[in-house]
Amino acid sequence: QERLVESGGGSVQAGGSLRVSCAASGYTASDSCMAWFRQAPGQEREGVVFISGNGKITYTDSVKGRFTISRDNAQNTVHLQMNSLKPEDTGMYYCAALTWSWECPPHYSRYSIWGQGAQVTVSS
Repeated sequence: QERLVESGGGSVQAGGSLRVSCAASGYTASDSCMAWFRQAPGQEREGVVFISGNGKITYTDSVKGRFTISRDNAQNTVHLQMNSLKPEDTGMYYCAALTWSWECPPHYSRYSIWGQGAQVTVSS
């Protein structure tokens, strides 16, 4: 059974750092698209970063230079390191996967597997 389990997140002051991780099981994460989305209260889920099966990485403009995605193939896990956090980064962070595709579509509705979510709170 294909599954994603998230860990990490938490609360930090502006300028601080947090990491969220997403452990995949039931399939090989490095062979397919994985993505991080976030959702703030009352807002639509938005894509933060995408990593395709061939390693192509795409960040949304608001996190470029601050967030870094990495893939640990031995652990079948993807990490999202978040530095220089801002209050507007606050939200629930979800990892998502599209196991049958290398490419990553930008809209959340295209993704078939989701983690349970990890809360990230950044205070000013």
